[in-house]
Amino acid sequence: RGWIFAIAHVRGGTEKGWNWFLGGRAAHKMNSFTDFIAAAEALIGGGYARAGNIVAQGGSAGGLLVGAAFTMRPDLWAGVIAEVPFVDVLNTISDDTLPLTPPEWPEWGNPITDPAAYDTIAAYSPYDNLAPRAYPPILCTGGLSDPRVTYWEPAKFVARLRALATGPAPALLRIDMEAGHAGAAGRFDALKQTALNYAFALWSVGAA
Repeated sequence: RGWIFAIAHVRGGTEKGWNWFLGGRAAHKMNSFTDFIAAAEALIGGGYARAGNIVAQGGSAGGLLVGAAFTMRPDLWAGVIAEVPFVDVLNTISDDTLPLTPPEWPEWGNPITDPAAYDTIAAYSPYDNLAPRAYPPILCTGGLSDPRVTYWEPAKFVARLRALATGPAPALLRIDMEAGHAGAAGRFDALKQTALNYAFALWSVGAA
């Protein structure tokens, strides 16, 4: 089909060592998103892609990554696939009744007790940074029994996006009523999810 597949190793991972991880953690989390945007711009600058003709895909914290890039630079993407995306960051990480929230504070910061952490998270949380503007198409997926990223995160994000977006691009939501964080468990169900993602990507660039 003539596609180029690129993997961006943004800060917050350990692909380039422990300091690379620390450079995308807590107060430095914004580096993850600007790295991803810089990777897209490098593909454009190298002649591998065009602005508005790239499909971004990420899941869980990677869903946060593409969700933040979606709100920060909507002009770069033909479409975005956000799988079980951690997009309601500020609300979730401020809710200490959720069992996974307190153990995550060392990673993201504790916005309940630390005003600087609150401001940092508020600056990138995709749900909180949606605005009245045109956005590219997005496909958000979730699992009803997901204990890590609750299904209402993508649901809330899509609902708010639909209310605010000024352009015609669709905001699609698919909640798997029998899946958790890892998606569909059955072999063929998992393949159907992959097929849906690929179909959305092809449609986004007009190649379907």
